[in-house]
Amino acid sequence: MNTIFNWDFGYPSKRMPVLANNIVATSQPLASQAGLQMILKGGNAVDAAIASAITLTVVEPTSNGIGSDAFAVLWDGKRVIGLNASGRAPSAWTLEHFSQYKSIPTTGWDSVTIPGAVSAWVKLSQKYGQLEFKELFEPAIKYAENGFLVSPIIAEIWPFLSKRFKRRKFPNFHDTFMFEGKAPKPGDFIKFPSHGKTLRSIAETDGESFYSGDLAKKITEHAKNTGGLITLNDLENHKATWEETLRIEFNGVNLHEIPPNGQGLAALIMLGILKNLDLSIYETDSPECLHLQIEAMKIAFADAYRYISDPATLEFNPSFLLKSSYLSRRADLIDIDRAKQFNSGKPTFGDTVYLSTADSEGMMVSYIQSNYEDFGSGIVIPGTGITLQNRARGFNLIEGHPNQIGPNKRPYHTIIPAFVTKNEKPLMPFGVMGGSMQPQGHAQMMIRIFQYGQNPQTAVDAPRWRVMNNLEVILENGFETDIYKSLSRLGHHVSKERFYKFGGAQIIYKLEDGYLGASDWRKDGQAVGF
Repeated sequence: MNTIFNWDFGYPSKRMPVLANNIVATSQPLASQAGLQMILKGGNAVDAAIASAITLTVVEPTSNGIGSDAFAVLWDGKRVIGLNASGRAPSAWTLEHFSQYKSIPTTGWDSVTIPGAVSAWVKLSQKYGQLEFKELFEPAIKYAENGFLVSPIIAEIWPFLSKRFKRRKFPNFHDTFMFEGKAPKPGDFIKFPSHGKTLRSIAETDGESFYSGDLAKKITEHAKNTGGLITLNDLENHKATWEETLRIEFNGVNLHEIPPNGQGLAALIMLGILKNLDLSIYETDSPECLHLQIEAMKIAFADAYRYISDPATLEFNPSFLLKSSYLSRRADLIDIDRAKQFNSGKPTFGDTVYLSTADSEGMMVSYIQSNYEDFGSGIVIPGTGITLQNRARGFNLIEGHPNQIGPNKRPYHTIIPAFVTKNEKPLMPFGVMGGSMQPQGHAQMMIRIFQYGQNPQTAVDAPRWRVMNNLEVILENGFETDIYKSLSRLGHHVSKERFYKFGGAQIIYKLEDGYLGASDWRKDGQAVGF
C-alpha cells in the first residue's frame, strides 16, 4: 500500500501512531477511552466525539467546560459539513456599556458570551448520533461523581492558570477548582459532584435545562446578583448553525475550515500565499523555509484581524481573500532576505481542547471546544460546576470595525477544527489547539505532511514556531542552533518558549484500510483504537 508520506520518525517523541479501524484522539486519555467506549457500544464517530467532549469538561477543566463554545467539521458519509456552536453577545451589551473599558475585560461577566458547547452536543447527536443522548454522558458523570486521577501536564499548568482568580473576587471558582486551597498535583484523586449533577440534568433534558430550564435560571439569577447582563432570553435565543466550509487546494489536497467568525481563514490565506512561493527548494527545517512560512502567517493575520467578524457584519464574502490573484499580490510582499511588518494584529495565548474521531463505516469528525483563556472568565455558577468562557475577548473596541463589540454579535473566534479531503473524499480530520497558535499549527501540519511527506506523528512531534506581535517570533526547543541565529539575522525578534505555548495536535489520517491516529506529546492525551 502506498501513502503520500514516509514512515521516518525524525524528532524526539513520547508517542507512536496508532493504527486501527476505529480511532479516537484527544488531549486526555480518559476522554479518548470514553469516546472509544461509545463505538464499542455500537455508536459512531459522532457519538464518540460527543462523549469525549463531555468527558473533557471533567478531566481537563483547565481548558474547557460546560460553559465553553465549540465548533466541528465532519464527513457525514457524503460530504464535509461544519457546525458553528459559538455564542453571541448578550442583547444588553451596548457600546455605551463598554465605553468604561479601554479593552475587553479578561475576566468577569463582561468577558462572557452565551456558551455554545452544550448546543453542539445536542445538534450533532440529533442529526448524526446512533446512541441515545444520555448514554454519551455516562463516562463523564462517572468521573465527576466517583472521581479520577489528575494527569501530569494538566496538573503542571493548573496552579499557573488558576493564579488569575483571587478568592476574594472569585470565591465560587476556588470552591470548585481548588482543593484545600491548592491546585491538585499529578496523581491526585479528585471529584466534581456538582459537575456530575449538572451533566445529568443536561443529559435527561436533551440540553433544554441549560438553555431554558433549571440550569438556565441558575445562570441568569447568578448574573443578576453579581453584575452580569445575560438574560433568559439570551440563552433561549442561542442557536448552533450548520455551515459550508471554506477551502483551499494545497499540493493535491483541500484544507477545509469553518468560515468566519472563526479564524480558520488565516490558515487558508497562509497556504494560499505559500502556493506562490517554491518551498520545495528548501529543506524542511531550514531558516529559509521557516522565514517564508512566518512571513506568510503575518500577512494572513493582518487580513484576519482586519476582516473576520460575525457573519452578519462581514464587509464582503471571505472567499474573496482566497482568490489566486489576491494571494499572489500578497505573496509579492515577502522578501526572502528580510523580515517585515505587515500591520498584523496582536495574537494572544489561549487554551482549548481538540479531538478527532473516525469509525469503520467512514464517518470522521474534527471537533474543538474551548474556554478561550485557561479556565475562562472565572465565573462559576454556584452548585453547578459550570464555568463560563471568556470568548468576548475576541471582540475589539475599534469604532466602526466589523468586529467591534455589540449586542447579539458573535466575536472573532480562535477555535477552529480542520479537515482535509482529496479528490472529494475524506482524508484527515485534525486540529492544533491553543489560541492564535491554531491557524499557525494547521498550516505547519499541512506543510510537513503534504509538502515534505512527513507522517502525521512526525509532523506532530516536530518543533514549532509561533508568530506573536510585529516582528516577534517564538520558537520551541528542538530546532538546530543556527536556526535561531539565521532568523535573527533576517530581522525576526526570536526567543525560545516552553512547549505549552505551542498548542497540542490530534490527527487522524485515513489509510487504504483503516486509520492512523497521531497524538501530541505536549498534552496528556493519546490516540486509541481497535
